[in-house]
Amino acid sequence: MVEQLRSLRASALDRALLPLHRWVWQDAGRRARKLLRFAETEADGGRDLSRAAEITRDPLLRRLYLRHAQDEERHAHLFRARGRELLRSLPRGGSGASFQANFFAPGERGLDDLRVEPDRDESLLAFLHLSEEAAARRFVVYAQALAHDPETREVFRRILHDEAFHMSYTHAQLTRIAGPRTRRRIWVARLGRLWKAYLRIAAALASAIGTLLMRVQYFVLLPPFVFLARRAARREPEGFAVSRALPDARRQY
Repeated sequence: MVEQLRSLRASALDRALLPLHRWVWQDAGRRARKLLRFAETEADGGRDLSRAAEITRDPLLRRLYLRHAQDEERHAHLFRARGRELLRSLPRGGSGASFQANFFAPGERGLDDLRVEPDRDESLLAFLHLSEEAAARRFVVYAQALAHDPETREVFRRILHDEAFHMSYTHAQLTRIAGPRTRRRIWVARLGRLWKAYLRIAAALASAIGTLLMRVQYFVLLPPFVFLARRAARREPEGFAVSRALPDARRQY
């Protein structure tokens, strides 16, 4: 596990975007809110893993899932404690940058999509292995980007030790249970992650396009109607207008 931790490296894309990651983590307010959001994700993942321990029929996996759940709860506590410390250190009335850049600096995002189902240990282990690997690689680059904040960097480094164990045990147990199907299970889980990433990007793009169209309607299409309404209003006579004569009620027309 130690060798695996030493061999962990951020992805080529994250290494290329290291200056961007440094900018994202530079603001103390944004850093605090990100850590609190990471804490929520870790806590949710711990609850899902506790549920997986309840329904699995494999006693070894039950113990490992429970340990994994305890690790996630401890990670949530570390993130939450550090996030609150940063919030308390901010000047009164200053909440930091409003732009959170969640797409560029996600947490253990895979656990957001965790689905616990009976008799699906192979799929769950493959999903967990890829999620933990992706999170560990992101945490490596986050630790590099936090050279200006040793306390927060130390939080990520402590969590990385657990992530290395999670990567190791999920792959080992998947190999034990799936045998020759291990590689296929991992590929299926990887395709599922790619599909969910595509859906997230598509949803974000649709939201951006919808916002742009609403602004175009407000600033381009609406002003002509406002101009015509004001022009029509100027033609109306001021004061009370004489009403039309009422028709004779004794006649049909």
